[in-house]
Amino acid sequence: MSRSISLAVIPGDGIGKEVVAQGLKVLSAVLPQDVKLETKQYDLGAQRWHATGETLPDAELEQLKEHDAILLGAIGDPSVPSGVLERGLLLKLRFAFDHYVNLRPSKLFPNTESPLAGRPDIDFVVVREGTEGPYVGNGGSIRTGTPAEVANEVSVNTAYGVERVVRDAYERANARTRKKLTLVHKNNVLVHAGHLWKNLFDKIGEEYPEVTTDYLHVDAATIFLVTDPARFDVIVTDNLFGDILTDLAAAVSGGIGLAASGNVNPTGEFPSMFEPVHGSAPDIAGTGKADPTATVLSVALLLRHLGFEAEAARIEDAVTADLSERADSRTTDEIGDALAVRVAQ
Repeated sequence: MSRSISLAVIPGDGIGKEVVAQGLKVLSAVLPQDVKLETKQYDLGAQRWHATGETLPDAELEQLKEHDAILLGAIGDPSVPSGVLERGLLLKLRFAFDHYVNLRPSKLFPNTESPLAGRPDIDFVVVREGTEGPYVGNGGSIRTGTPAEVANEVSVNTAYGVERVVRDAYERANARTRKKLTLVHKNNVLVHAGHLWKNLFDKIGEEYPEVTTDYLHVDAATIFLVTDPARFDVIVTDNLFGDILTDLAAAVSGGIGLAASGNVNPTGEFPSMFEPVHGSAPDIAGTGKADPTATVLSVALLLRHLGFEAEAARIEDAVTADLSERADSRTTDEIGDALAVRVAQ
């Protein structure tokens, strides 16, 4: 385990700046004194785009490669046309750094509200493929803007890409207590991609005899996420289905305001990026109302990825304790301060 961390920080837009400051506060508090934390902030997002027309220049992309990890606040602003920042910054990073695992834990913490009755036992992880599927930009339109417009989005699935994300999911399932892995797809209709996923899922599963497996069509998975979320331990799925399922998973386990995520390159060839799921929330930016908990939990994912397992567990325990005792509303800074005190104990 490295005794130093070189961290790229992209506060981004809206509440991103506020929650990232708290994430860094907790990170500094939890690290042992002999671990050197070096941070470099990057001005990327809506403000940069408005000022220069740039989203992610190649020179800064090269600089980002030199870091151990990236902490992102939030990207997005209604003043920027849809797709500009998403494709020009977030997806560019994902593809350039081969973030082929999008990791989204879902857990119902104490003293948090779920729309589901009876407070079900929710504690699972979604492993979403991050570099293929319909998000690769393979498609186009003809006769654009006319009544005869034709638009296509092509879903790209390769044996190489599917194999590596499925294998990662098996490894994660094998390391958990329940050792259960569910593949989610739609192979009764999407027969080409679906059968590629299912065949590789079954083949790789032979190498993990201790992992129990099952398969669900994506529509059935949405039903079970609402009616029986406790059945899930680890879910592996493609890019589009994963994008949708993870937001539903966050909704049933306390809301996206508590949802952490990682865009991971498991090989370590490129830095992985960790971020809260909630977005930039420009309507509350600067008010002190933003809850930094999702960012702090993203810091825990970051630390675990870098090998700081004990420190990651301390953050998660601190969040659990803080949520258990949370009553009166507190500001963004007050929540960050409270969590920093807990992890330093």
